[in-house]
Amino acid sequence: MKEKSKRLLSIDALRGFDMFFISGGGTFLYLINGKTGWAWVDAIADQMKHPAWDGFTFYDFIFPLFLFISGVSLSFSLSKNLTSGASNKELYKKAFKRMMILIVLGIIYKNAPLPLFDPSNIRFGSVLGRIGIATFVTTIICLNNSQKQRLLWAGGILLSYYAALYLIPVPGYGMGDLSFEGNLVGWLDRTIMPGRLKQDGIYDELAFLTQFPALCLTILGAWAGDILRSQSTESNKKLSHLILIGVSGIALGLIWSLHFPINKHLWTSSFILLTGGMGFLILTLFYWIIDVMGYSKWAFFFKVIGMNSLVIYFANAFINFNYTSQKIFGGLLSVFDEKWHEILVSVGAMGLVWLFLYILYRNKLFVKI
Repeated sequence: MKEKSKRLLSIDALRGFDMFFISGGGTFLYLINGKTGWAWVDAIADQMKHPAWDGFTFYDFIFPLFLFISGVSLSFSLSKNLTSGASNKELYKKAFKRMMILIVLGIIYKNAPLPLFDPSNIRFGSVLGRIGIATFVTTIICLNNSQKQRLLWAGGILLSYYAALYLIPVPGYGMGDLSFEGNLVGWLDRTIMPGRLKQDGIYDELAFLTQFPALCLTILGAWAGDILRSQSTESNKKLSHLILIGVSGIALGLIWSLHFPINKHLWTSSFILLTGGMGFLILTLFYWIIDVMGYSKWAFFFKVIGMNSLVIYFANAFINFNYTSQKIFGGLLSVFDEKWHEILVSVGAMGLVWLFLYILYRNKLFVKI
């Protein structure tokens, strides 16, 4: 790791922007489809759902972006801890503890109410578990390798994953079958992954094998964090580096997709490069506007969300904000056409989510692991 760390508002704002779509913003945009009669609005709404298999929409970018941001934050965190005198061993322990907590929380989130006495119906793969594993492995890689070596790790993982899916034969399907039923990822999940698989009992995109390409996004995010932390590089040069890497990642991902399709369910290597490149570019945009140009007031809305991302992720699972929105604002809906009711309830729910987070923010209550 290099140079001292300095907290940037753009990172918190970008995390909040990402969580906005998870905490209700994506639902609002999805529900508005077909309501306005405007083609451009419907085109945006169509980006708020995942493709059935191959393909890409903006909504596919949401979780990869969070993994990328986790890497950016990890770069600053490791630098801060190393500067304060923490040893590598202490940082390993901290990352391992965090990983285990996130795995447990992820299992609770995906299975509530948790069927403790029926393990076969527990889904062990989770978003939080994936984040925990990715940051733990990235911590080990970052503390023991130069930047060039880390990129070699990421490149090696993506190439190995590509080779595995094409060269390892799947019983009954053979080599190179990337279909829903015949891909290596699903077969391995069915063979060694305990518990319940999300999709028809034969596949789970958050299970075992896809963890390997996914963690590369965190490695790439740590690279971006290192660039932002550098005290010896001017802001314009940082921006240029980030843009160049971002554009290169997208280009390589699109070229690779000609043979290895972009697929979020499989977390294909082309998908990782595409979303990693997009991560660099959107981080560049936020950093330039907020931290370089100084236009930061608008980012407060997203900062409030980003400072308590874990809280709102769990709150949306256990608190019915739509129900509360209906109870509070239901009397106002009669003045609107019925087709808008569900949309307006979702807008009210998003407002309640933000108000809840704002109260925590004003009272300096931040939940971090």
